[in-house]
Amino acid sequence: MNARTSRTVIAAAVLLGIAAGTAPPALAAAAPPAAGPVAQSPTVRAPEAEALRAAIGGLPSEGATAALVRVSGTGGVWRGSSGVHDLASGRPADPAGRFRVGSVTKVFTAAVVLQLAEEGRIGLDRPARHYLPDLIPVAYGKVTVRQLLNHTSGIPSVDPGNGDTLEDWYAHRFDLIDPADVVREATAQRPDFAPGTQQHYANIGYTVAGLLIERVTGDMYASQVSRRVLEPLRLKDTFFPGTDPSIRGRHNHGYQVFGTQGELRDVTVWGVSDAWAAGDLISTTADLERFTRALFGGKVVRGPLLEEMFTLPDASVREYGTGGPAAFSAGLSVMTLGGRQVWGKTGGRWGYNTAVAATRDLSRTLVYSVNATDAKGGDMNATARDIVVAAFGAPSAG
Repeated sequence: MNARTSRTVIAAAVLLGIAAGTAPPALAAAAPPAAGPVAQSPTVRAPEAEALRAAIGGLPSEGATAALVRVSGTGGVWRGSSGVHDLASGRPADPAGRFRVGSVTKVFTAAVVLQLAEEGRIGLDRPARHYLPDLIPVAYGKVTVRQLLNHTSGIPSVDPGNGDTLEDWYAHRFDLIDPADVVREATAQRPDFAPGTQQHYANIGYTVAGLLIERVTGDMYASQVSRRVLEPLRLKDTFFPGTDPSIRGRHNHGYQVFGTQGELRDVTVWGVSDAWAAGDLISTTADLERFTRALFGGKVVRGPLLEEMFTLPDASVREYGTGGPAAFSAGLSVMTLGGRQVWGKTGGRWGYNTAVAATRDLSRTLVYSVNATDAKGGDMNATARDIVVAAFGAPSAG
């Protein structure tokens, strides 16, 4: 990949929301040797299979300790894993391990809101204040439900954590945060822009959406997603951790680089109440692949409401200084890779990067989990970037 193409991949990936990580200092010399990738049922074409193997080879590395990948579609199937379960033991990474999916949670949240819209219990063009009058002030009275889902609400982002540095966040990683308090703090500020005029990707719209689900159904957000999505699709390894900061069951450890000396800390146990309906889910690559195929196949959200997930708003992108057209729909985002449109979503929690992606016709799907050592950094993680390009091809360098 030449430098120009590499820069284009990174820029496009940022718009798609592919979780990133700046290249951290080298792993400590005591780290165990890399575990080679293991492919299962590799029926994709040989050049693609080799590219996928190369993408996850050599782990653990400076930027990642493990990677799990599933590719499927009309072009064949590929399964691969690389790296280690944990740095202390050096055992190979568990390909069936659970991991934090981060903002991929938003796809599940959007799907439930759209199901409620299909049932006539939510109007996408109705103001969110109609459903949450005690929480959404008059200043945000024109923000619609659809604008919450496609990041055009203008509600400003707030950091629900305590502190401004990684060390601060680590010290408060077990704090419990009330999503209603997050919304109150955000809506106490001036709007970033008039609703519907710009797009700014953030968690706040989905925090409101989670509360809206609870108000409309009279049930807990996690319970509604479980009943409506997880149970019907038999996603048995997907769950909401609630107040439990650990990952239950089989999982590979996540690590984060701290400080200028490159200290690696195990950050597997970390509370997620700050993300809630925007990013608290735990899953596996197998479950996410099943969910993606069912979603795109119209088995989760049906008919015209499914089109909301493949329709971009008429708004300019406010973030990243691009000023370009919107890239996020209700729950998903889009970019062109290998000359074709690819829809999907990515997420990042400390120690974990995740992505689900597919062509609209499901001719190619991709799910990955990368145990990135700077999973919430500003640049795209190299292993994640190579997986995406191997699976779909590079975006245009023009």
